[in-house]
Amino acid sequence: MDFQVVVLAGGNSKSLTPLVSKDVPKPLLPVANHPVLYYVLHQLEESNLKDLIVVVEGEDAGLLVGAWISGTFVDRLHVEIAAVPEDIGTAGALRAISHYLTAKDILVVSGDLVSDVSPGAVAATHRRHDAVVTATLCCVPISGSSESGSSGGKDKTKKPGRYNIIGLDPRKQFLLHIATEIEKDTRLQKHLLHAVGQMEIRSDLMDAHMYAFKRSVLQEVLDRKDTFQSLKQDVVPYLVRSQLKSEAVLSGIRQAEEDGNEKVSFPNNQVMVSQILSNASTPSFHELYSMDADGSAQTRKTHKCCAYIASSSSYCVRLNSIQAFMDINRDVTGEADHLLSDNVIGPSPKLGTKTTVGPHCMLGEGSEMGDKCQVKRSVIGRHCRIGSHVKVVNSVVMNHVTIGDGCIIQGSVICSNVQLLERVVLKDCQVGAGFVVTAGSEYKGESLARKEK
Repeated sequence: MDFQVVVLAGGNSKSLTPLVSKDVPKPLLPVANHPVLYYVLHQLEESNLKDLIVVVEGEDAGLLVGAWISGTFVDRLHVEIAAVPEDIGTAGALRAISHYLTAKDILVVSGDLVSDVSPGAVAATHRRHDAVVTATLCCVPISGSSESGSSGGKDKTKKPGRYNIIGLDPRKQFLLHIATEIEKDTRLQKHLLHAVGQMEIRSDLMDAHMYAFKRSVLQEVLDRKDTFQSLKQDVVPYLVRSQLKSEAVLSGIRQAEEDGNEKVSFPNNQVMVSQILSNASTPSFHELYSMDADGSAQTRKTHKCCAYIASSSSYCVRLNSIQAFMDINRDVTGEADHLLSDNVIGPSPKLGTKTTVGPHCMLGEGSEMGDKCQVKRSVIGRHCRIGSHVKVVNSVVMNHVTIGDGCIIQGSVICSNVQLLERVVLKDCQVGAGFVVTAGSEYKGESLARKEK
């Protein structure tokens, strides 16, 4: 396939403080003792998509990510690292590297996506339909969309319900409408309903942040719409809105919008999945009919926006919050352990007497635990030193952490090189890299970190 692949890896995400740092940018945050970026690169390798541009925010983060990729995927992938300024958005990042894009089609995937959806299948769907964009859609987790956090967690119940409203053709091949993070209502243009004849409205799907684009169209939109910052919020909805207009739209010629809207309401924030049928229908929703001066019909073909809908059993979550970080680590050592390519327990762990490591746990290489410890539904990183009578539950402990005797850690993230002295109790806390927690301290719901110099 003549595809170029762009991985938007990010950099120092504020939503992940204090987990990220200058030494550990977001792409290198560990998920089951692998950097989160590993999962996307592994999926691309499995799909034989091996020529990649990895876009990282910040020069320093770019050097760290490049060094890790060189050591991990040597002779397996051909990767160019492109460092871009921070906070320019996904569309801004593509705009900044657009001179590197030369292939007919571009596959763009978020570097924080942990998924078993095949990038190769998305690319094949895009090529089969000769689309200008193909968006990957996956089922919303039962507890809510991971767009705003994760597949579960306490923070979900405190936020107002937000929905993604997706409009599809009856065959579920073409993307006709997309509105993200809707709280209550969305409006559909009447000319859209009349043009497509029939459209299925879905609220149980979410944007997986894996897109295939026709390069020429993508570059044209990025050049003309220089205020667009987001692929999800700006570029993709723009292409979807303009697909039922003439090709003149993409050439910069303004067309008048038809007046009138149909309102889709969701009383009490309860989204109803339904079909909207218009009175009129046309032979094909990718042909727009207009009348010439003499009254004869004229057909103008438009571009196609496609949808690749992942199976309901697919795993698809983005690491875009601390809760999502916790959830993904739990899932990848549990129900989604097929994403792991190595053993859950590292080689030759040293465990003290009467120490138990329960199911859905991971213990990294070179780590040691004292006597009478308990580890449940947790990930322990590499080369950690854990004393006796320690309990770790529903937590992530990164590399080179020292935990003193009698500590209790529950629902927390302990970053690399942290020292917990004796009898520390942590519940629902995050401890930044290199922090020292004094003996006998108790914290609940706290974020503990050193001040960055």
